Amino acid sequence: MAREIAKAYEPQRIEPRWAEFWVKEALFKADPNAPGPGFSMVIPPPNVTGSLHIGHMLNHTEIDILTRWHRMRGYNTLYLPGMDHAGISTQRVVVRQLAAQGIDYRRLGREEFERRVWKWKEESGGTILQQMRQIGDSCDWSREKFTLSPELSKVVREVFVRLYEEGLIYRATRLVNWCPDCLTVLSDLEVVHEERQGNLWYIKYPIVGTKEFLTVATTRPETMLGDTAVAVHPADERYQHLVGKQALLPLVNREIPIIADEMVNREFGTGAVKVTPAHDPNDFELGKRHQLAEIDVMTDDARMSARAGAYAGMDRFEARKKIVEDLKAQGLLEKITDHTNAIGLCERSKTVVEPRISTQWFCKMKDLAAPAIKAVEEYEPGKENGIYVAPDNRRTEYLNWMRNIRDWTLSRQLWWGHRIPAWYCRENQHITVARESPAKCRTCGSANLEQDPDVLDTWFSSALW
Repeated sequence: MAREIAKAYEPQRIEPRWAEFWVKEALFKADPNAPGPGFSMVIPPPNVTGSLHIGHMLNHTEIDILTRWHRMRGYNTLYLPGMDHAGISTQRVVVRQLAAQGIDYRRLGREEFERRVWKWKEESGGTILQQMRQIGDSCDWSREKFTLSPELSKVVREVFVRLYEEGLIYRATRLVNWCPDCLTVLSDLEVVHEERQGNLWYIKYPIVGTKEFLTVATTRPETMLGDTAVAVHPADERYQHLVGKQALLPLVNREIPIIADEMVNREFGTGAVKVTPAHDPNDFELGKRHQLAEIDVMTDDARMSARAGAYAGMDRFEARKKIVEDLKAQGLLEKITDHTNAIGLCERSKTVVEPRISTQWFCKMKDLAAPAIKAVEEYEPGKENGIYVAPDNRRTEYLNWMRNIRDWTLSRQLWWGHRIPAWYCRENQHITVARESPAKCRTCGSANLEQDPDVLDTWFSSALW
């Protein structure tokens, strides 16, 4: 008797049966010694915390079609599966779970916290790989990888050391993107920008030794406590007589210089700007040119620090309101106007990112980008040279991105991830970068070493995938 065909496709019944059959029969197992041409496809490692969405489905379908097509044509085919340890995302998940139990992860200590994250990974992580099996990805599941496995950790250390020895990785104190919620530095790609309606506050800075005032416009009054100069454009005739004089920083009563710099936009506000090198990327560069002091007036959680004087301990936005009130009370607030701001937000927590001075590890990207730019620029249709990027607008986007790339902030103030393979001697803070834990400092021979507490950006290991 013929079996009746179901009127509708029943994925819950059909998909698990076929997925189990394929794995059981090892139909997708790759043999490196098999004859014939090879073809390999590597899954961009999905986050261990993630689950498939419709975009993933489309991408995986396209990859799987290519893989199966090559397999049907007799290629020795490997479709490699794996997961990314997803540093910040995974740590945030486990921190929230612990907080729900009334546990502050910092009190657990690093070793115990890492143990708990590994436990979570084994029990709850990997949903996305199970979904990939379910939708029929023709992977060789016997080769499944994890970016924090001992095998891949060894590769990460090797590459870090090589790049350091080649001068492409370095440690420096610079202005970085800081998330007050995740309590870590972020790369530029982890900051999303959103337009929000805000204000411009026009603040009067008294000119020392005169009865004059210089009015500056700012979107961030709370950072004025860290001002170390007021800047005007050298060609702005309105202010040329003030260059070289001193202004009195309102509320703080600290004298700061009035300087001239071509960075200043004469059309913005009054054409005079406050300079806060520790809290603004443009001001940081200007401060370097003029050798200005850098005064960080915030703590890691975006509260005002002891250097903020009477505002110490306040949340940055609470301090903003209080500062504006005090300026108004002292007759130093000229006016407030509406202004649309492009606000940088942490990609994960959606917290407003704070530009801050910090010592971090960086990778020189210009040197690495040069051959990648050349490969795309040299492509000629019909010739086997260069790399073709399609469509053309994506080629333009790629080249603009690579030509304007900035050094990558590698370090993260997290516990979950690849620990940076750098050690400091406690006596002199000499740096020893090594593949394995060193017995002594390479510079002074001290055996009193301490490993850098930071971990690498997740994308460092993903890039080696």
